[in-house]
Amino acid sequence: MQYWLMKSEPDDVAITDLASRGTVGWYGVRNYQARNFMRDTQQVGDGVLFYHSSCAEPGIAGFARIISEPYPDPTQFDPESTYFDPKASPEKPRWMQRDVGFVRQTRLLPLAEMRQYPELANMLVLQKGSRLSITPVSEAEWTFIQDLLA
Repeated sequence: MQYWLMKSEPDDVAITDLASRGTVGWYGVRNYQARNFMRDTQQVGDGVLFYHSSCAEPGIAGFARIISEPYPDPTQFDPESTYFDPKASPEKPRWMQRDVGFVRQTRLLPLAEMRQYPELANMLVLQKGSRLSITPVSEAEWTFIQDLLA
């Protein structure tokens, strides 16, 4: 099993939305490295730190799981979508998504608080210039955060 931090803007999909729906398709990823993580590396059952980004107080808002194999992100084909990609076609999709299932909501673990723990110092989300929406998390970081938010 592997572990991931996946960023979502709460104005679009918040942890409360995932809790009420039970599952969401992780759409709109338009970075090749993040896409490759979803397409090639993530596995069904992997753990997810659900992270609220681009908001007043960014941070980890809960836990989720990868619950599907990768499949084409339908927003790439929709000219009305902000995620439309004119170079993508159903025959040759460029962007993938996976379904993510709700595990539990937690108190918000703000980015500022995360920076205070030496156990989390190497997390990619805490590195200067790191803007990827999907990043791997070590087992030690995952366990520390699970214990912290228990």
